[in-house]
Amino acid sequence: MPGFMLHLGATVVCSHGGPAQPVASNARVLLSGRPAVTIATHYAVTGCALLPPPASTGPCHTAQFVTGASRVTIAGQPALLQDSRSICAPSGAPLLVSTTQTRVTAI
Repeated sequence: MPGFMLHLGATVVCSHGGPAQPVASNARVLLSGRPAVTIATHYAVTGCALLPPPASTGPCHTAQFVTGASRVTIAGQPALLQDSRSICAPSGAPLLVSTTQTRVTAI
């Protein structure tokens, strides 16, 4: 299914509301003037509201996307799409993409 590609300015949060930022991007490809993000990029999560152990698994610290574009690669890595699936550690919850650029789509 086609979706908008993620870039450095996309709004991404964990399922518990903690903002997530990519730790790297690819400056060779720009989307709306900002670097694109690929599946190889890890996300750092801050401010997760999930309770620490023993009440739960603990707040989200990092996240990784596990699916990306099937037909678009950047430097050999699949581009991330708005509907790409992800997983946070240690909670196992997904990241949620709320806003991204709306000019470039990929499959």
